[in-house]
Amino acid sequence: MTTLFWIAVGIVFYTFLGYGIVLFFLQKIKSVISKATDQPQAPAEWPPITLIVAAYNEAYILEEKIANTLSLDYPEDKFHCIFVTDGSTDNSPAIIQQYPRIQLMHEAERRGKIAAVDRAIERANTDILIFTDANTLLNKQALKNICKHYTNPKTGAVAGEKRVKIEETADATAGEGIYWKYESTLKKWDARLYSAVGAAGELFSIRKSLYQAVEPDTLLDDFMISMRIAMKGYRIAYAPDAYATEAASENTKEEWKRKVRISAGGIQSFVRLWSLLIPYPNPLFSFMYLSHRVLRWTITPYCLLLAFISNSWLVAAGNAHWFYSLALLAQIGFYGLAMIGWWQSTREMKSKIFFVPYYFCFMNAAVVAGLFRYLGRKQSVIWEKARRK
Repeated sequence: MTTLFWIAVGIVFYTFLGYGIVLFFLQKIKSVISKATDQPQAPAEWPPITLIVAAYNEAYILEEKIANTLSLDYPEDKFHCIFVTDGSTDNSPAIIQQYPRIQLMHEAERRGKIAAVDRAIERANTDILIFTDANTLLNKQALKNICKHYTNPKTGAVAGEKRVKIEETADATAGEGIYWKYESTLKKWDARLYSAVGAAGELFSIRKSLYQAVEPDTLLDDFMISMRIAMKGYRIAYAPDAYATEAASENTKEEWKRKVRISAGGIQSFVRLWSLLIPYPNPLFSFMYLSHRVLRWTITPYCLLLAFISNSWLVAAGNAHWFYSLALLAQIGFYGLAMIGWWQSTREMKSKIFFVPYYFCFMNAAVVAGLFRYLGRKQSVIWEKARRK
């Protein structure tokens, strides 16, 4: 039981802190050895690009999104926009039709985001494609800051940064913002060492020539698209100075739906990207993928439970070292704080000391729920999007 306890604790520590520590030193060592800068340089001439937005019933925010899009700093003659509103039953198409600079694609049938994106990719006539969600706003220099990375011919995709607006009266969903700040730091170090491990749909870019269509039932299309480009030997650059800002989930119920959906997609991605776990031909990227993604989406949440059960067993046996009693008290205290955080979330109260432990438990519980949803084939590619504040 002692061995099980330490294995479980070791995996949990490595997943959430240890990998970050290892990554920090590895990318520092690389920077000293190579003496290379991770700051990309602007090209002599900006390349033509196509911005693609898949919008389903987003009329409530489309005016703001379009205004933001048309205000972005990029040569107008090199900047093409395609908005896809397939299946929308509100007035989204009518809103977009008011703007001649934006190409509208619309069909009545709703077949899911990836089907809409595939239609737009086929229509695009530039090699650099940039994808962003309809409910996010980009910083003014986002497009240029992404395109700088393509001066490196080994860059096949670029991941932008996701930022979450936290309201002054935020409830436990504010943990989403803290999580993404830590995740952004890991992505930055990943990219400095070799490559970011995937991209998020809020803002990412690819070379059209490297695009490989994903299966129609893919849940995390953004992640799968970028990872399959990486599997071809290209790197995924990370552009933290190109960011998409969105509101936090409306409440913990909406955030739960989103997290479970993502977790189910993570399990699906793990199954379809299984060959990445074979440390050939790129052992470094395999190591990064295992450490940054696979552990979180598979065994780590269960190791949390195993650590608590094995710790309780050792203390109950009565012959364990005093350290195990202290460790059990620490776990009980942590989960106690999480319970208070859950209680506060039901009342839309804010307190970091409580909602951070709560959000940590919340995320790991969502992974477990996501596994059952994936195994039960209960997650449709056409899902109900989470409402935002």
